[in-house]
Amino acid sequence: MIEKKLNKLEKLINAELSSKISNSIISFEELLLQTSVNNIIDVIKFLKLDDKFKFKQLIDIAAIDYPNEEKRFELVYLLLSIENNLRVKISIKFETNEKIPSIVKIFPSANWMEREIFDMYGIKFINHPDLRRILTDYNFKGHPLRKDFPLTGFNEVRYSEKEKKVIYEPVKLEQNYRNFDFSSPWEGTNYLKEVKESEKNEKN
Repeated sequence: MIEKKLNKLEKLINAELSSKISNSIISFEELLLQTSVNNIIDVIKFLKLDDKFKFKQLIDIAAIDYPNEEKRFELVYLLLSIENNLRVKISIKFETNEKIPSIVKIFPSANWMEREIFDMYGIKFINHPDLRRILTDYNFKGHPLRKDFPLTGFNEVRYSEKEKKVIYEPVKLEQNYRNFDFSSPWEGTNYLKEVKESEKNEKN
């Protein structure tokens, strides 16, 4: 049943938006539409406002980072039509410094979603009403969900007793942090072995 509805939906959308949809795929009972940055506003607006489709709810906007590809980033918009009980995904791929049109005027709920993407990936949105960081601090450097961002980050935050305030300083890893004990948990860790040996020596 769902496959028939999706096939019908795919044909209708391709017929209406043939010049704006570069590819369409049905997978895992969902329809994926691939379009371009220049057409994303027209496609989303059409799917929301047209009475045949009524995709009136924005579920999420997801970003993906492909650092080795020329078009490094991909955005996937997830829309839901409650009346038709159907979901559709719209994806766009673009280069690192390319700016994406904001869809806040179409879906006001996109405001925080786009801010989160800007914060985590550094993707900028044109005509966004308030494009500021939303999850990290104001002085945070870098974008944590980019694949080239170090797991430890660049700076750490701590309270300084000397300066009586919260300060930022470069992350410093102690060499001991890099020494791992790969002993079997059944055998016990190295320090337990040393304790047992010292107890044996005392008895002897």
